Amino acid sequence: MERKTAADFDQELLILFDAYVHGAVDRRGFLAEAQKFAVGGVTAAMLLDQLSPNFVQAQQIAPDDKRLKTESVEYPSPQGYPKTRGYLVRPAAATGKLPGIVVVHENRGLNPHIEDVTRRLALENFMAFAPDALASLGGYPGSEDKARDLFGTLDQAKTREDMIAAANYLKSRPDCTGKIGTVGFCYGGGIVQMLATRVPDLAAVAFYGNSPAPEEAVKIKAPMLLHYAEVDERINAARPAWEAALKAANVRYTMHSYPGTQHGFNNDTTPRYNEAAAKLAWQRTLEFFNQHLRT
Repeated sequence: MERKTAADFDQELLILFDAYVHGAVDRRGFLAEAQKFAVGGVTAAMLLDQLSPNFVQAQQIAPDDKRLKTESVEYPSPQGYPKTRGYLVRPAAATGKLPGIVVVHENRGLNPHIEDVTRRLALENFMAFAPDALASLGGYPGSEDKARDLFGTLDQAKTREDMIAAANYLKSRPDCTGKIGTVGFCYGGGIVQMLATRVPDLAAVAFYGNSPAPEEAVKIKAPMLLHYAEVDERINAARPAWEAALKAANVRYTMHSYPGTQHGFNNDTTPRYNEAAAKLAWQRTLEFFNQHLRT
């Protein structure tokens, strides 16, 4: 079956789906509003299914790939939740210390897509660690809808502390060089920018993430790479004030906007994926990490 892209859907429907993904509209509300786009034998439920992630189709690196060593580990988070867990991946052939990268998921916890992204980074000779914000609630439940519902019950102050603790845990591991970066997507992009204000010397890459309050920019001492989608009104509304604050604070940052892309353009499990933009953004991301974490 031919894979659908964002161009196959009305822009208003894509905006509605974005609202659904981020909790502004529930499933019933989405289906009701999507009904007007359901033509030619396609139902609203079918549209939702077409727009939703297909983890199997998009998987690039198998979980049991022999080139990698993967494990699920708990880590201490004194100011966060008592139970934490993350997905740690290293190249199987690694013999010395490696720079580390914290991978921060979207607002559905550590799902198969983010695990796959973590493995992709490990194959680039990094030690990659993806903390799961849903660990205190049993972890990713196997359903995006259930995960989103669980996510809404989290104490975000504690969750932020869990993410800070994950960065400190990775940095302090004896098999890490002590140089770490972080990359996050959507919700995770916002967490990455928060981490940049709280964790010194953290090379930060954010994909279409919420911006901190402009006054937080002065706390950032590390380099940043910020990827934005062109068609993403919700996130881009705060971008001008945030960029002005970064400039005023003399933060070392690079910002890219990818023409014609939707929010989530890097997520290759959904039709919003834009292959050309995603490949370019990923290439820039790897170059950024190699520059700042290997010297």
